[in-house]
Formats: sequence, C-alpha cells, structure tokens
Amino acid sequence: MGRTIATLLAVTAGALILAAAGSAATVTVQIKSTGFSPASITVNHGDTVTWRNADKVDHQIVADDGSFASPILHAGRTWSRTLTTAGTFRYHDALYPRRTGKVTVKGPPPSMSLALSAPIVFYGSPVTLSGAISSGAANQTVSIDKQPYGQAAPGPLAVVRTGTGGAFSFTVTPDLYTTYVAHWGSVSSASVVVQVAPKLRLAAGGNGYMKVTISSPVSLWHRHVALQRLSPFGQWVSVANLTLGEQNGRLFRPAAYLPKGVSHIRVFLSINQAGIGLLASHSGTQTVVRRR
Repeated sequence: MGRTIATLLAVTAGALILAAAGSAATVTVQIKSTGFSPASITVNHGDTVTWRNADKVDHQIVADDGSFASPILHAGRTWSRTLTTAGTFRYHDALYPRRTGKVTVKGPPPSMSLALSAPIVFYGSPVTLSGAISSGAANQTVSIDKQPYGQAAPGPLAVVRTGTGGAFSFTVTPDLYTTYVAHWGSVSSASVVVQVAPKLRLAAGGNGYMKVTISSPVSLWHRHVALQRLSPFGQWVSVANLTLGEQNGRLFRPAAYLPKGVSHIRVFLSINQAGIGLLASHSGTQTVVRRR
C-alpha cells in the first residue's frame, strides 16, 4: 500500500501490560548459629532472596524439592536467588539439616494481553481483537473500549466473556484510525491501534475509458487522485490529477495522459486527499497500450 503504509506497520499489534508491577525487591535472610533469621518470609513474584552467612562456620542452602541449592557459603559470604515461580518453598541447611526455613512466593500481578489480526486494513475490512487474561479462567467479563481518531476519550465497544485458557476475541470493522484497549476488573491491557486506508479500484471500461472508484468513510467529492505511470526505473511518476465526483469516482481516458506504447498505470490517493484519520492508498496496476 505504499511507503507511507509500510512505515506504519511498525506500530505494534499486540502487547502485554502488568496491572501493578512495582520494582522487584531484595530480602535478606541471615544464617546464624541458631538457624535462619527470619526462618519464614513472604516475597512477591520476581523478588530476590539473599542468604548471608553471619556465622563463623560454613553453611549451604538447599531447597527440599531440589529447585535451588547454593554453593557452600563461608563466613561472611552471600548467595542470592530470584524467585519467579509462585508457591511455598521449604529449604534446609545441607550441613546442619535440622535448621530449616520457608519462602512463600506470591503469584505475579494480574495482567492481560490484547493483539490485532492486522494493524492496517482497507476501509470495509474486519479486524479481530484477541487476548487473554493471566488467570486463565473462563467466563470472566472483559470490556473493550474504542477511540476513533478525533474522539476526545475512549468509549465502550463491547463486553465479551473469556473462554478456554482465559482467551477472548471480538471482530470489528473500523472506519478510521482507531485505538482499542481491554479491561478485566481493575486490570487494563496495553492499547493497540488499527489504521484504515480507503480502498481504490481501477477498472477498464469501453472505448478506451477506465473508471476509478474509492470506498471511504467520508466523501471525497472535489478531491483528487494522481494518475501514475511506472517509469523504466521502477518509480511511480504522476502524470495527471483526476478530480473525483459525487460518488467518490472518476471516468477518464488514460491514453490522453500517456506516451505511445505500453504503460503500467495506477491511481494514487495521498494522505492529504484521504483526510484525517485515514492513510494514503493506491489501486492495483493496469496495463494500457496507446497505439497512436
């Protein structure tokens, strides 16, 4: 759809946001002659636990389920472990097995994703919004808001229910550049953006005429498209401006603007002529032969 549209493909389609992700913390457990201090701690998902040997003899931390184990720690040495799996982990001192401790790791904060089936569509084409909630629960309520270009604030679009694995989807046909965001309770997804380009059709008629028609959410009456010819160097060169009529179309004779011989042509609608909230667009290519 041209360089302008291709550049905008970089706009991300899908995205995951954490609802209340604070910075990770580090909790220190002292290893003393009497045991671990504190012997029981609770941390958040992603926090780090540091064990420090505050005793005069060696110690070694080993999880009862084998999920982690430190090297032997000499006096004054430390060992750290970042915990990213929720659950309760009991551990002991491998050199003094009666000395035990416990770490409880809270689950990650709730989150949800939202993605697009396509970041750019022609006017009149549907796009599917899909995502999932981190709990994986079915039958949860997800609300989706939309904010078309020029609208001051988001407004409600749809309310859907999650299915297997906490997944949800909704199909919409946007008219303009539109931003979407999903909500699950107090959790919101990252926003995603769909961009829309008018759809141009260039068709051959009788007696050497061709017709360009444009599907667009707005009237393009009195605006114009550029008739372009493919140069021998592979560049599209504008050879005429064609003013559009009431029905967003124009009948014309391409041979009037072309040199003798074979030409490959298209019509191009610039972003300025398309209007706010829409992308530039162009038709497919047609081959025209001017014999005289």
